[in-house]
Amino acid sequence: MRGFSSIESLLRTLLLHVGCGWSLRETAVHAKLAGVSSVSDVTLLNRLRDSEGWLRQMCEQLLREQGVDLSPKIQGRRVRLLDATVVSEPGKTGSQWRVHYSLVLPTLECDHFVLASTAGAGVAERFGQFRFSSGDLVLADAGYSNPPGILAIVEQHADVCVRLNPHSLPLYGAGGKRFRLSSELSEIASAGTVAEWPVWVHVKERKISGRLTAIRKSKEAIRRADLRLKDKQQRGKSVGPLTRLCAQYVLVFTTLGTEQASTEKVLEMYRLRWQIELSFKRLKSIADLGHLPKYDERSSRAWLYGKLFLALLTEKMTRVARTISPWGYRIEKTQNTKQMA
Repeated sequence: MRGFSSIESLLRTLLLHVGCGWSLRETAVHAKLAGVSSVSDVTLLNRLRDSEGWLRQMCEQLLREQGVDLSPKIQGRRVRLLDATVVSEPGKTGSQWRVHYSLVLPTLECDHFVLASTAGAGVAERFGQFRFSSGDLVLADAGYSNPPGILAIVEQHADVCVRLNPHSLPLYGAGGKRFRLSSELSEIASAGTVAEWPVWVHVKERKISGRLTAIRKSKEAIRRADLRLKDKQQRGKSVGPLTRLCAQYVLVFTTLGTEQASTEKVLEMYRLRWQIELSFKRLKSIADLGHLPKYDERSSRAWLYGKLFLALLTEKMTRVARTISPWGYRIEKTQNTKQMA
């Protein structure tokens, strides 16, 4: 590895790039001044491209170390996790980019990566940003919960499990009337109680059948959700009665039939996505600032894995830090221990 004394120096240099938000050229300069490596920005770009698989494998290993089971709960399906995040480059005139990506379970392989501007039509979180294969099972959060997106998946003969946003994804009953979400949810009073209802999504003249699955949260989870809503109100955003009610449940819309997955299995599938989403949330906070290498898809994917690796590594360091005394070592109590007044 020309310019790098070891694998460690290569990893440290890559993490300087993805973690500090420096450009490739800035990273090369800082790494040389710190005595970590001595390479050009072009060489660093090539090493970043070559490190995609390596970084992905380390992310997978850290997730498994956390106890996350990456194996899909429904066999015979290619399960894909979809998400998007916004990257703001440093500086007053720094541009913003929305990164759309898809990860395949259980390998976390990034099989789709789109870099788009945050301005203009059709750049938000939409299923239309992706292409699906017949039999794919897509897991996505509420940002993708809208009728055109559901139609895009169904037309490509794939299925979806998506967190329900009742405002952007209206549901209907068999008779064509709006599904009475509030009254149905009010019947679920006990924490951990699951339920499901047959529902339809209307897209122009098309009616797509599906199921709405629900589980009531614990008291502690409801309390935390209520605090988030209060914070949202303090920031000047409106919070209506339906939003408050839905915050007490996990609501997942799916096009999977009952013969393919039970209510519990649908919710478990989404729970798998949520376990990884916790790391994605940290990823998004770390990715808030930084130079995304926009040269090609390969280097961009490696950049994404580097960000996710930093997020997972941060979580691991936090867990380890909780077991360490503030001064860095443990004090064992012995017979010679004296109490001072």
